[in-house]
Amino acid sequence: MFHSSITKFAAVAFGAALLAQGASAQNQAHTPVKIIIGFPAGGALDNLARAMAEKLRTELGRTVIVDNKPGASTHIALMTVKRAPADGATILISPAPPFVTHPLTYDKLQFDPDKDLIPVAHLADTPLVATTSAASPYSSMREYLEWVKKNPKDTGIGMVSMGGVLHFGVLQLNQERGLSLMPVAYKGAPPMLTDEIGGVLPVGMDTVASASELEKAGKIKYLGVPGMERTKLLPNVPTFKEQGVPGFEQASSWYAAYVPTGTPAAVVSQLEKAMIHIVQESAFAAKMAQGGMVTTGRPGAEVTSLIKSQREASRPIVEKSGYRATQ
Repeated sequence: MFHSSITKFAAVAFGAALLAQGASAQNQAHTPVKIIIGFPAGGALDNLARAMAEKLRTELGRTVIVDNKPGASTHIALMTVKRAPADGATILISPAPPFVTHPLTYDKLQFDPDKDLIPVAHLADTPLVATTSAASPYSSMREYLEWVKKNPKDTGIGMVSMGGVLHFGVLQLNQERGLSLMPVAYKGAPPMLTDEIGGVLPVGMDTVASASELEKAGKIKYLGVPGMERTKLLPNVPTFKEQGVPGFEQASSWYAAYVPTGTPAAVVSQLEKAMIHIVQESAFAAKMAQGGMVTTGRPGAEVTSLIKSQREASRPIVEKSGYRATQ
């Protein structure tokens, strides 16, 4: 009789556990997945995030929404994901600087880029390009540097943010060539390109996406691309390195996905496989290429290695420059 009671109790307890587990899984299935980005609606990253959300709905069988949280150099978005439950329902898609250069340029960060988030997948490269007015007397970065020696007032190089790979590329070029090129910060690519076209700014550097329409319209021209190799988007535009212009070998721009530390490995693996599969689809890749992105699809472990290698490559340049960022 006693043994029978224990058996009944165990069966009831087991049944309750199964019901609880089933309810938890059902609740999770009905919980929307949020993709958090640190930029307003519109623009390359927002386009990538919304296209990814649409595909993830099918891959995961769950509602997926994009939540724009711009401000504080994308730190608001990053902190939102850091503080979220570690269940895979909150995903950050971020550019590289918060993980690569911000640890070197900020005196204090509210997050540890190596401990608070887990890289899920490398999603896309966003190729960069140097541009100038179509009326400029130089047509390559090498020709521009020769021009600057004779016209030392034309040293401005525009960019949409300070403390990133382009900024430090300019500083390294100054160090190696004994130049005084002046990084000029703009609040966005449109005003920078307007100043280029008007002859106010000698050179600007930003994504291919921001410049391609004006180049097609014949209002600006390409001077070269930073990084170690030519971009698929502009196969006929030579790299700075090919032109003998040093300092921009590490100047790559890319987007990756992250989840809070503590997210179960099985959940991270599921998201990694889903995201890699999505960005490697030919139709998805073609759509992103129209927006100036080259999709990649590399595992989270490679993101971790990339962050560390690019940070260490940037460290001596940052330290020598003495540059410090302010919030």
